[in-house]
Amino acid sequence: MTRIYLVRHAEAEGNLFRVAHGQYDSNLTPRGYRQLHYLRERFAGVHLDAVYGSDLTRTRATASALYVPRDLPFRPLPLLREVRLGSWEERTWAEIKRREPEMYTNFNRRPDLWRVDGAETFSEVARRMVEGIRRIAAECPGLTVAAASHGAALRTLLGTLEGLSLEEIGRSGHSDNTAVSLLEAEGDEIRVVSRDDSSHVPAECSTFRRQNWYKAGGGDEDFWFVPLAAEDGLVLQAMLDNERSGRVALRREDDAMRITAYEINPPLRGRHLGVQLLGQAVKYARRQGLETLVMACPEELRGYFAQYGFTGAGRDITMDLRRRVREIP
Repeated sequence: MTRIYLVRHAEAEGNLFRVAHGQYDSNLTPRGYRQLHYLRERFAGVHLDAVYGSDLTRTRATASALYVPRDLPFRPLPLLREVRLGSWEERTWAEIKRREPEMYTNFNRRPDLWRVDGAETFSEVARRMVEGIRRIAAECPGLTVAAASHGAALRTLLGTLEGLSLEEIGRSGHSDNTAVSLLEAEGDEIRVVSRDDSSHVPAECSTFRRQNWYKAGGGDEDFWFVPLAAEDGLVLQAMLDNERSGRVALRREDDAMRITAYEINPPLRGRHLGVQLLGQAVKYARRQGLETLVMACPEELRGYFAQYGFTGAGRDITMDLRRRVREIP
């Protein structure tokens, strides 16, 4: 019998910025790396013979908390990738809900009916995820292994292995970042022993417990953005429903993108919405092939931006946008 621990990746940019990232290759966030320390502790007494994961940066970085301490190689397996989202990739969830409300609802609640240009169907996702698990079991007979994958893909896989239809999977829950599930595979049978355990992550480090869509029991409170032309760059107007609620202004400077304005309406402060402005800055900088965000920052706000990866001691602070795996020893 082969035992396979499935791990959802740690908090990544799409989770934090409330942007649809399926097979878009994003980084983990600073909170995501903190979650990995708890994941490493969760597996401290568990013997692992091999560690697999999807080939995207956020899953390999997550898997490093398991393969580095054991001096194991990482085994990339593209079959374990997240759902390919097609035309939804890099769009905010609020924009998707506004423009395609029926498909937005179907994505979470009726995956059997979800259809988007350039995307996989959830039936296709289920087939390739099961194929990935069968490949791992065939390569590691009688061993204990771990595999890092993604939220929607794992939800689909686990529900399928439990015998649920896609419609029934749409009524099942979601797993928090670094949640752990366990499978047992023997012959042609694959059994779900446990699923979606995130008890190793303290509340203050949880992704779900900070997000309005989860706390509201499935509702959401996210920005959509209107691009506005500016003489020296681009302004992105943040909209909450139909109200102007903030803005981020950007200007290219040599090989970096400078944030020249970063504003959120006072009544909305303290609700974890402002970081979505940063998500737009990251998106537009990467689209231009830039690897650095820079902004002038007063001393009293440096702590706020440091939690999202900005560093620097002078007038300007910077954020490295390169996709990279920082391995957890």
